[in-house]
Amino acid sequence: MNRKTLVLPAVVGLLAPVLAACGASDGGSDGNGAIVVGTTDQFVASEEAPAPLDPAIGYEAGVWNVLRQTVQTLMHVPRGGGLPVPEAAESCTFTDTANESYRCKLRAGLEFADGSAVTAEDVKYSIDRVIRIKSTNGPVSLLNNIDTVETKGDREVVFHLRTSDATFPYKLSTPPAGIVQKGKYPATSARSGFQVDGSGPYTMKPEVKNDQVVKVVFTKNPRYKGDLKVLNDKVELDLFPDATAMGKALDEKKIDMMTRTMSPKQAQQMLEKPKDDVKLTEMPGLAISYLGFDTEDPAVKNKAVRQAMAQIIDRGQIASEVYGTTAEPLYSLIPSSITGHTNSFFNKYGEPSATKAAAILKGAGIHTPVKFTLHYTTDHYGEATAAEFRTLKKQFNDTGLFDISVEGTPWAKYRPAEVRGDYAAYGMGWFPDFPDPDNYTAPFLDKDNFLNSPYRSTLAQKTLIPQSRREDDRSAATKTFQQLQDIVAEDVPVLPVWQGKQYVASREGLTGVEWAVNSSADLQLWELGRS
Repeated sequence: MNRKTLVLPAVVGLLAPVLAACGASDGGSDGNGAIVVGTTDQFVASEEAPAPLDPAIGYEAGVWNVLRQTVQTLMHVPRGGGLPVPEAAESCTFTDTANESYRCKLRAGLEFADGSAVTAEDVKYSIDRVIRIKSTNGPVSLLNNIDTVETKGDREVVFHLRTSDATFPYKLSTPPAGIVQKGKYPATSARSGFQVDGSGPYTMKPEVKNDQVVKVVFTKNPRYKGDLKVLNDKVELDLFPDATAMGKALDEKKIDMMTRTMSPKQAQQMLEKPKDDVKLTEMPGLAISYLGFDTEDPAVKNKAVRQAMAQIIDRGQIASEVYGTTAEPLYSLIPSSITGHTNSFFNKYGEPSATKAAAILKGAGIHTPVKFTLHYTTDHYGEATAAEFRTLKKQFNDTGLFDISVEGTPWAKYRPAEVRGDYAAYGMGWFPDFPDPDNYTAPFLDKDNFLNSPYRSTLAQKTLIPQSRREDDRSAATKTFQQLQDIVAEDVPVLPVWQGKQYVASREGLTGVEWAVNSSADLQLWELGRS
């Protein structure tokens, strides 16, 4: 199929799971009635990141998967996807036609887990706190369009926005918009340690060894009042160093379910040889993988270098040889299952070509081979990452146009180094904050962007992003998002590589698995139960 004209059906949100291979078993458990879920996410406290689980600080999928169970938000995306609906709120709505004023009324009788009342002032405090702290590594960009937060009595809060933003209800469904207590979360600094408190469906208790979380126990919060139906009393989240150790625990019936991140090899083996007592569920995935660049670094400052890399990269080889059935090539920041996707990189560069890449570099007067280090994280996106970067190194260096070395670093040091601008080029993944094309463009192109990138596009920041947010009908913004994707393909501040599928393995007898992980890789542990 010609990728120049390929536009797959647009879907926003979670689709029904499409595959299951199952058998029969009595399931696994920790012996105290808790449902046990495995993950390879790591939560480490360090001098550079002393508060990884603070809603004002943490900005990664694993951290949010802890926060969503504990800290309540005004809105949430319902089971099956779609537009956000009230959660801690009783109702929320825009009060003007310009989408610049958003009013919410809290549910009556809301309480934090310790019994203290949740009020509109708590909502204001929580939002203002994230904006005030403005963590370099944090999620403040999701809330930086808020001008002021106004309270009216104990139950009404009004958000006054600087510019129109039809995506604002989605942003109020994310953990940085979660409601926290003044007495437990300082107004101007992060809360250190790993404890999380809120009014959400669970309370949590972390088990910590050597400044690192090894287990989190979630217990049903009897004071919870919200839109979620909690189907279990306790869930234990066990943290494993890698997918192999997590798979071994599933085989030994020490856990009931393994989530992120299963390795491609594990998923492929379960597809080819289903186990009698394990169910493999495939779910739509909205995660993407890409290369980022410090566009002020001398090695990659000239966009011709980045364009040459875009001309050389063979995404098909990476997807098929490294990730198998768990990934497919990505030719845009916006994945193919999201409204507004277009294959901008294929349209501009076509098939991989060393000859065309050489012409790009020669035309810009770039001496070859171009030498720099390509960085990746060793423990954040799964075991296949190292193989992916070996493949990328070979693809670039085999042309003779590049002399690239690769270097892996643990996430706790990798992310701060990336934000500081220590890396000329580096690999990253993106799990969307919410399933809208805005969340695949603004975090990389807008001010206070996620990567702390020096790259700027005035057209994107001043015109296209604000223009896209004025559209209530998100499909009406398709042409604007296509322009944004074309800008990325021309300037290459980031280079998309692949988009992933999600697989979850569970022991027979565990119910709700198909709803416990949504398309954005969010854990929804309240959906789990036992048959």
